[in-house]
Amino acid sequence: MNPSGISPEPEGFEQRELVLPLSAGGLRFDQALAEALPEFSRSRLAAWIKAGDALIEGRVGKPKDPVSGGERITLTVRLEAVEHAVPQNIALELLYEDADLLVVNKPAGLVVHPGAGNPAGTLVNALLHLDPRLEALPRAGIIHRLDKDTSGALVVARSPQAHASLVEQLSAREVQRQYECVVYGVLVAGGTVDAALDRHPVDRLRRAVVEQGKPAVTHYRVRRRFRAHTQLQVNLETGRTHQIRVHMAHIRHPLLGDPLYSGGLKLPKAASPEFIEALRGFRRQALHAERIAFAHPRGGATVEVEAPRPADLQALLDALAADAVPAV
Repeated sequence: MNPSGISPEPEGFEQRELVLPLSAGGLRFDQALAEALPEFSRSRLAAWIKAGDALIEGRVGKPKDPVSGGERITLTVRLEAVEHAVPQNIALELLYEDADLLVVNKPAGLVVHPGAGNPAGTLVNALLHLDPRLEALPRAGIIHRLDKDTSGALVVARSPQAHASLVEQLSAREVQRQYECVVYGVLVAGGTVDAALDRHPVDRLRRAVVEQGKPAVTHYRVRRRFRAHTQLQVNLETGRTHQIRVHMAHIRHPLLGDPLYSGGLKLPKAASPEFIEALRGFRRQALHAERIAFAHPRGGATVEVEAPRPADLQALLDALAADAVPAV
């Protein structure tokens, strides 16, 4: 296998080889692949298994076959055009750009992928206008997700080789992702949340801590304490959907402004009218992907990119700093 980890294949295909982690032991074949290759849906991986495009130790398996962990997988990826997405001239701020990849500073409010409620006006539409070749890559080359109302750095591959390298780094937890956020309550110290996540058993829009869910680890440290809130630095080991939002709510310090997990706006005692207006005016979760670092797919040099703090989050932090209990 060549250094990129990709064997020559006809146009529209790429071949990958990977070894399932030992922690996958006992999982179904399709489930284990979905854990190892989060950029593809489980249903798509199951279809590739059935078609003989995913071999386990060189043989054809079934999606339901249990794995032991440690098996070598050969996967022929069928690169397909992005469905239901048309190029749109939507302005993007690029934090880094070369022939192999882009790092975009995604603004809050921009949906990443088209869906039933957002068929257009998404990051994918903007990327296809910026570089039409991205249509041939899974999810237009987008390596990881940011929620609609989370701002910050997001990596996009521009070639199958770069895509395979970056996804492999992400799966191996070699991509460093750092966030800043504001949570309710005053934390005494930082810590780690190690709690598995999966879909909420009742609410399909939410995720929840579930004993048999996917492993998820979040590290956090205090940057600044305010009267009733705390600014945190958060570093991820894993990248589950809504991970920071769910984990912080799990330790009873949900993100300020989070419509799903905070239970609504909470106003501190004796808040001034100006401070109340500032809190009510911040209409998203206070979460920003401020830094990402990874090995460049071509050559391995470290790429480290920082996304400047957006104006709305800076204004919120200024308001928190100015908040004080009025003199009696």
